[in-house]
Amino acid sequence: MELSPFLQGIIIGLTLAVPVGPISLLCIRRAVADGRLHGIVSGLGVATADSFYAAVAVLGLTVVSGFILAQQVFFRVVAGLVLIGIGAKVFLSVPKEPMENGAHEPYVRNYLSMLAITLANPLTILFFIVVLPGFGIVIGGTSLFTSAEFILGIFSGSVLWWVILCGAVASVRSRLTAKNLGLINRISGFLIVLFGIGTLLLLLVPA
Repeated sequence: MELSPFLQGIIIGLTLAVPVGPISLLCIRRAVADGRLHGIVSGLGVATADSFYAAVAVLGLTVVSGFILAQQVFFRVVAGLVLIGIGAKVFLSVPKEPMENGAHEPYVRNYLSMLAITLANPLTILFFIVVLPGFGIVIGGTSLFTSAEFILGIFSGSVLWWVILCGAVASVRSRLTAKNLGLINRISGFLIVLFGIGTLLLLLVPA
């Protein structure tokens, strides 16, 4: 039985969101330090960016995709530097005991920061260009309704993952001490910096 475009989108959205990387680490840290809703809202930013790139690929917006791919070195340099900066900030931050009513970053900032970081990674659109034909999605050749259904599925699959992940992680935050949070900051900050450095080093590898 052939899956509907919506279900195919959910599968691809989950496939794109599940692997652990700097984006996941940032969302996890926010869920632990600030609460599950901050982590989920951050994940919504990621899901929005993923859906944007899916729309570009599915709708055959060659001008947009061509520009993104042509400028991918610039975007990847920006993404690498931003990750290094964020990772260093996380590594050096001094955590406090987690409290539900403490001072946290605004939800809008949580959303927009993750949206920007994810959009700065042009490899996402390459993922869609390579993977979509394998799911029977003909880039630029589907109806508008089918495309919208598929893109909504990608968004839903990505959001589903962030709800599950951030909900599970945040469930243990009440048992964490400042010392535990400090260790989490050091590890996640270090790994995020490594991801940023790796992003920059990959630019030196011949295509």
